[in-house]
Amino acid sequence: MRNNIVHQGAGELAYEIRGIVEIAEKIQSLGQEITWENIGDPVAKGYRIPDWIREIVKKAIDNERSFGYSPTKGLLGTRQFLAERRNKKGGAKITHDDICFFNGLGDAISKVYTYLRRDTRVIGPSPAYSTHSSAEAAHAGSPHITYNLLPEKNWLPDMADLENKIKYNPSISGILIINPDNPTGMVYPGKVLEQFVSLAEKYDLFLISDEIYYNITHDSKKMVELGEIVDGVPAIAMKGISKEFPWPGARCGWIEIYNKDKDEIFANYVKSLLNAKMLEVCSTTLPQSVIPAIMSDPRYESHLKERRGFYKKRAEKVYKIFRSAPGVISPKTNGAFYVSVVFKNGILNNNQKLEIKNKAIKKFVEEKTANGTPPDKRFAYYLMGATGVCVVPLSGFNCNLQGFRVTLLETDEAKFDWTYQTIAEKIKEYLGS
Repeated sequence: MRNNIVHQGAGELAYEIRGIVEIAEKIQSLGQEITWENIGDPVAKGYRIPDWIREIVKKAIDNERSFGYSPTKGLLGTRQFLAERRNKKGGAKITHDDICFFNGLGDAISKVYTYLRRDTRVIGPSPAYSTHSSAEAAHAGSPHITYNLLPEKNWLPDMADLENKIKYNPSISGILIINPDNPTGMVYPGKVLEQFVSLAEKYDLFLISDEIYYNITHDSKKMVELGEIVDGVPAIAMKGISKEFPWPGARCGWIEIYNKDKDEIFANYVKSLLNAKMLEVCSTTLPQSVIPAIMSDPRYESHLKERRGFYKKRAEKVYKIFRSAPGVISPKTNGAFYVSVVFKNGILNNNQKLEIKNKAIKKFVEEKTANGTPPDKRFAYYLMGATGVCVVPLSGFNCNLQGFRVTLLETDEAKFDWTYQTIAEKIKEYLGS
């Protein structure tokens, strides 16, 4: 072309969670049934939305206003409801003007990074959730900067590593927290969150806390929202309904903005986000409209309690299975619905294989792993070829750890047991090959 039209950050856009699907579909076309453990969609895994939630949505459909535009920031009544809900928990006080809706948190994440100055950076956890790490890296045109989560310490963050990187990289202007974390399922203790707030205050930074799973913790008493302890530090919390209703297809998320009056630069940045949203007119109206009715319904807390109990039992079962698997570290997950498994250092090599009986699939996997494929991706391909189980390589989460992520979502108990027992058996077989 006359000019190079490719954005300088285009090479940083990667999403292994869906990227692995291309390989899985090819293996499927060659005759292997696939067990999809790559994406966090409860509905796809057989979860049926409660009838009472369905009835509320059906009633909203009868309202003609559900088919129209909403205000740019979102429906006033819903924003007032959410602000009151936040304020009842103590900590930061907000009004409806501090809440803005987006077309899912993917939209919010894109806007938050896109409208930062090009020379400012937000440091995030590693393993990293790909939507955040890719969006931040694409904004800067440079690889995402990360602090380490430590598998040997139940995935808690290395705070010394974080402060050291902040101290010696003056371009860092913000810190990202994902709580509960994706892909590890770790829930940040309140004391650790307070350390993040202290660091932000010390180095004059702002905080982003992605809390899309904040109502999916196996022990709700251990979940501390950033808004409860943020004090006077400028911050953004990200929330939504895709995981807890669950309604991922609604594409309905929002941000809560804390302490924008405490810093003029942060206030101007927030204004730019809202102006950018104004250009799009509004976010989806129907799912916004039902939030107050669903969340204030007396059945909502029992709904969340049932989901927490379901995932907690699944997490305990998976922990026991992987605890006996050789060569891996897999701390028990305490939130969200993911489990991350890490192979111990140096245990993987490029000669390990699993038996694949289908000759066409065997040939395909051997070809895909012939030219320097990351070791954990090699394992994932052989696992798919041999068993059909599709996991996401941990190297796809912007980290140097070798491993994989799976979900706790399967509603069929027998299939769930088979999936995890099979993975554990194949780990042993693979490492012994």
